[in-house]
Amino acid sequence: MTDKAAKPAGKSLRHRSRELAVQGIYQWRMGGTEPREIEKSVRDEKSLGRYDAALYTLLLHGVVEHHQSLVTALEPHMERSLKELSPIEFSILLLGAFELIHNLEVPYRVVINESVELAKTFGGTDGHKFVNGVLDKLAAVARSMEVNAG
Repeated sequence: MTDKAAKPAGKSLRHRSRELAVQGIYQWRMGGTEPREIEKSVRDEKSLGRYDAALYTLLLHGVVEHHQSLVTALEPHMERSLKELSPIEFSILLLGAFELIHNLEVPYRVVINESVELAKTFGGTDGHKFVNGVLDKLAAVARSMEVNAG
């Protein structure tokens, strides 16, 4: 996977952490690399720019730890089978699902927006629309009080 998102000016540290987390999740899923190894390699790489290391660690390890429950939460909201998804879009969905379910201090709209932006950066042409639709449906279930209040 190429790094199309090499720290342009103006990106927040939290957004950069999500970019790195998606890349790490992809690397874990596709290559079986252990999360600690991925995290060490990111920490050691000086050209990645600044990011929120605590958020990055939370996201990478959280998705790996809760992988199966995240898949279970996502499946009812997808019109395609998991085998039909691009590996990067699936990695973005896992990250978004983790934040919707386990990172409750981040507003659901921010989670969805960040995921859509990641899909625009790393995914296919219309992948961001699919990511938006799936996470919007998941948010209605996982954050129903917040969604209904807003």
